Amino acid sequence: MNSDVQIAGDPLAIPHLLPPVAAHPSTVAGFAGLAAAIAADRGGWAHLVRYDAASRWYHRLRTGPGYEVWLLSWVPGQGTGRHDHGPSSGVLTVLDGELTEHSAADGATGAGGAARLRLAVGTQRIFAPGYVHEVVNDSLEPAVSLHVYFPGLTEMPMRGPRCATAAS
Repeated sequence: MNSDVQIAGDPLAIPHLLPPVAAHPSTVAGFAGLAAAIAADRGGWAHLVRYDAASRWYHRLRTGPGYEVWLLSWVPGQGTGRHDHGPSSGVLTVLDGELTEHSAADGATGAGGAARLRLAVGTQRIFAPGYVHEVVNDSLEPAVSLHVYFPGLTEMPMRGPRCATAAS
């Protein structure tokens, strides 16, 4: 009697039956994975980083269907101001240094208090459209971050004064 492998063949030897590997991410987890993979490839981004005392430096590192990846640097004291990302969702990953995120506790309007979160190297923050926050380099050292936006960033509306925290 023939075995199943003899009849059907080795399933690992028939790659045409496997789904193709996606060329680009299409889920939040996929975008977080893309950011983590880029972060791990220090040789692919470290040589591009520049620091600008006048404003945050940024460089579009990659684009794909419906998304873009940005590399940013922050010298001490630089920040974004309180903003959202319009219709875009995103993944922020700290590559070097440390950043502080100030956000409304309810994630949108600022009602109900505010939160302050230290973002160390490797920290990822995932946000949906309408999420209001401010990111600042409160440390004494420069920082570098990676930002994936999907769809690509088309607007960044400013939302008024800095998010207040209980500690400030």
